[in-house]
Amino acid sequence: MAVNKAKEVVSTNSVVVSDKAKELVSTNSVVVFSKTYCPFCVSVKQLLDQLGAKYKAVELDTEKDGADMQSALFEWTGQRTVPNVFIGGNHIGGCDSTKALHNEGKLVPLLTDAGAVAQASA
Repeated sequence: MAVNKAKEVVSTNSVVVSDKAKELVSTNSVVVFSKTYCPFCVSVKQLLDQLGAKYKAVELDTEKDGADMQSALFEWTGQRTVPNVFIGGNHIGGCDSTKALHNEGKLVPLLTDAGAVAQASA
């Protein structure tokens, strides 16, 4: 009986953490799920900073429920690694995907459409 109760608590916690991640993504134009010590995360955040983008960084290694959130993100996106980047509510991917979009000239338009960077005046 106690084992079933424990599974129920873990399952409930997973739903809560998953809902928290989805809430962060739906209420912020750009979200980077990150870890403070990850060089790929630092690289993506530096790129966004250079572009003048406003974003929400969620440092999973400092969040109380960070490990659970990373697991929930994996279930949601199929991506286990960080950074895990969302723009305008859409999953972009990690460092390589974000940088590839930038190199293709597609990142700034996505950021602009999401309201994360100001449109250049004509």
